[in-house]
Amino acid sequence: MTRPILWALGVLATAALTGGSMIEHFAKPARGGPAPAASAAQVDPGAAPGESLVPGNPGQGSPAPVILAQDGAGQFRAHPQVEGQVLRMLVDTGATHCVFTSEDAARIGLRLSGRDFTAKVGTANGTIPAAPVRVREVRVGGITVRDVEALVLPSGRLETSLLGMSFLRRLRGFEVAAGRMTLRG
Repeated sequence: MTRPILWALGVLATAALTGGSMIEHFAKPARGGPAPAASAAQVDPGAAPGESLVPGNPGQGSPAPVILAQDGAGQFRAHPQVEGQVLRMLVDTGATHCVFTSEDAARIGLRLSGRDFTAKVGTANGTIPAAPVRVREVRVGGITVRDVEALVLPSGRLETSLLGMSFLRRLRGFEVAAGRMTLRG
């Protein structure tokens, strides 16, 4: 019984150390077939490297927790579906809102003009303009949050979109322990 669990944990640890390439390789479903299930955790094909779904309580009606592994830089990354498009985002508990690069905003169908940048945002690099937006749906694993407040920054002002507190505070909870972030929907 413990041998399959240890094997699965070893595979997950190796995948996290190698940038998740093994998880992405093994998690892709065969054409027309379901994705293979891992012993200790189910891997979401749209998940970020190191992101997995832990079996939940189906009778309880709550989605399975999503576990994110810390990357080599000590950060947590996720690949949520935003308006149906998969984005690469950095989880940022210090960001009041979800924040999108202008490129990611265009990818999810937000068309902005210069006059939409009506808010001012204080960053480590000073105050910059931002466009307040609201997205219909953000999904990480089986966790879905609707009607999420967000900001879009002008081109070149943000390297990676941020999954901020406007998403995280609407979860049942989240915690960080032992290099893992657990999101509970």
